[in-house]
Amino acid sequence: MLLLSALISGLGLGSMYGLMALGFYVTYAVSGTVNFAQGSSMMLGAVLTSSFAQTLGWPMGAAIMLALILCALYGWLVEVLAVRPFVKRNSDAWLMATVAMGIVLDNLVMFTYGKEPRNLPSPLAQTPLTVGDFNLGVYPLQLLIPVVGLALAALLHTTSRRTRWGTAMLAVVQNRSAARLMGIPIRRAVALSFALSALFAGIAGVLIAPLFNVQADMGTLFGLKAFAVAILGGIGSAWGVMLAGLLFGVVEALITSTLGSGYTQILSFALVIAALAWRPNGLFGRAEVKKV
Repeated sequence: MLLLSALISGLGLGSMYGLMALGFYVTYAVSGTVNFAQGSSMMLGAVLTSSFAQTLGWPMGAAIMLALILCALYGWLVEVLAVRPFVKRNSDAWLMATVAMGIVLDNLVMFTYGKEPRNLPSPLAQTPLTVGDFNLGVYPLQLLIPVVGLALAALLHTTSRRTRWGTAMLAVVQNRSAARLMGIPIRRAVALSFALSALFAGIAGVLIAPLFNVQADMGTLFGLKAFAVAILGGIGSAWGVMLAGLLFGVVEALITSTLGSGYTQILSFALVIAALAWRPNGLFGRAEVKKV
């Protein structure tokens, strides 16, 4: 039962990593850049939902909806302010600029929301699941998170293959010049990818908030792990990063349950390094073939 509990908990946590890693995939696929403020976007989703629902007393549905819209708007601002000006000049300074945007947001939230951790109550995270008389130690929400994560990965995959918008995004990826000649708005497509990236992170923040304390710096470590998951899965594969997230979460949970939390970060990141040494393009990625 202890192993089952760790497995369910790991799948929930891994799905959250996978959702955030999907954001890295989207921006990389469309623009060749990533949003290193992804952890801050996750934090923003959790903090805004908590503020709207608890401080302002809004219905939870309305609080989540507005929080996610504002997360998407933040992602769009990251692209406009921290990525686009540098990409125009063929500069890689967007790497530091997106990190800076995340730090700015974290500190703004700390000064307005406060330093003290808060909780976000949810009926799905109050009563642990039981099998007979045995308490599994996991909540229904931890079963819901993998369902949402896999559903969003499937939706993203289907959208990119079966819709006009998805086809346009793929055209931008394959050949920007040709896409521009076909009338596809390149800037809008890239900005939309960053908005979608932050939206995925916001959804992860909303889902995970009832299980963790909500605070200004909650996204820092999660963002780092999500980027590791994106690289581990093969950042060019939507299904790859989602599956890598699930794998990473399960491994983390198993290490914690068997050896203790003190070994979790050491061993999980050591395994990431070993996996990338074995498969440099990620577990589910493929090496790019360049025509000369």
